[in-house]
Amino acid sequence: MNRELTAIKETHFKFPGQTSFYKGKVRDVYTIDNKYLVMVVTDRISAFDVVLPEAIPYKGQVLNQIAAKFLQATSDIVPNWVVTVPDPSVTIGRICDPFKVEMVIRGYLAGHAWREYSAGKRQVCGVSLPDGLKENDKLPEPIITPTTKASVGHDEDISREQILAKGIVSEQDYMQLEKYTRALYQRGTQIAAKQGLILVDTKYEFGKVGDEIYLIDEIHTPDSSRYFYSDGYGERQLKGEPQKQLSKEFVRKWLIENGFQGKEGQQIPLMTEEIVKSISDRYIELYERITGENFIKPDAESVLIRVEKSINNALKTL
Repeated sequence: MNRELTAIKETHFKFPGQTSFYKGKVRDVYTIDNKYLVMVVTDRISAFDVVLPEAIPYKGQVLNQIAAKFLQATSDIVPNWVVTVPDPSVTIGRICDPFKVEMVIRGYLAGHAWREYSAGKRQVCGVSLPDGLKENDKLPEPIITPTTKASVGHDEDISREQILAKGIVSEQDYMQLEKYTRALYQRGTQIAAKQGLILVDTKYEFGKVGDEIYLIDEIHTPDSSRYFYSDGYGERQLKGEPQKQLSKEFVRKWLIENGFQGKEGQQIPLMTEEIVKSISDRYIELYERITGENFIKPDAESVLIRVEKSINNALKTL
C-alpha cells in the first residue's frame, strides 16, 4: 500500500475565494467567500490529545462517509450544514454561528458519567440519577449532559440551569436544542439497532444562520459516539463483564500496551506498515458494521489530486 497515494496526511490547497484556513487535529478546514466551509477529513489520527506520526489510509473517508450518511438520514428532523459531499473525504457546507455548548446525550451509564457516578455523585450536569446502577447499565431514560465548548483546555460539564442563567443560549433556543437532541438520539438508536448495535452515548453540535438552527459538524461516527454490540449485552451486564465496544478504543489499547499514554517523556511507539494497515482495516470494519454497506476504496490515483479536483469542481457549482 503506497501511503503517499492512499492517505491524506495534510493539505496545502489554494482555492478560488479562499478567505481562511484552519488545521485541526484531524481536519483541514478552508473558508470560501466567508460563506462556505470546505472540510477535508484527513487520515491523521489522534489519541491522548496527541496526533500520531503516521496517517491511516481511508480513516478520513470512513468518518466523513458515516457522518454524511447520518446527516442525510436525520435531515427530516433538523436541517444541517451540508451543501454537498463532492468527495469521499470532503464535505462542503454553510458557515453557521455555533452555539457555545455541545449537546451530549446518554442512554447508558458509561464513560465520564460512570466515573462521576462511581465517585459518589448522583447528579450529572444537574440531572439526578438513582442509586444502585452499575457501569454500562441502561438508564431509566436518556439524559442530556451538556458541556461547554472550550476554545482552550478541556470542555466542562454544565447544567441546563447554568446555561440559561449565564445567557450562553436563550431559553427558546435551548429548549429547541434539547428537542432536536432527543429526536436525533432516538433515530440514531433505531438505525444502530438494525445493525445489531447499541448507541450508548453521543454528542451533537448546532449553529445558527439568521434565526434558523442547523445541525453542524459530524454525527454518529465512532469518534463522536460510543457503540456497544447488542448481542450478549444482557449476559455481560449480569456477569459484570466489560461490554464489547465499537470505537477507536483499540488504538488507545495498542498505545498503552506499548508504553504510551500521552504523558511527558513517553515516546510514541513505532507505527510499522503492519500496524498502520491493521488500524486502517479496523476503521473499514467500523464503517461496514455501522452503515451495513460495503466500503468502496476509490481508484488508485493520488488521493490529494483527486480531493483537490473534486473540491474545485464543486466550488464552481456553488
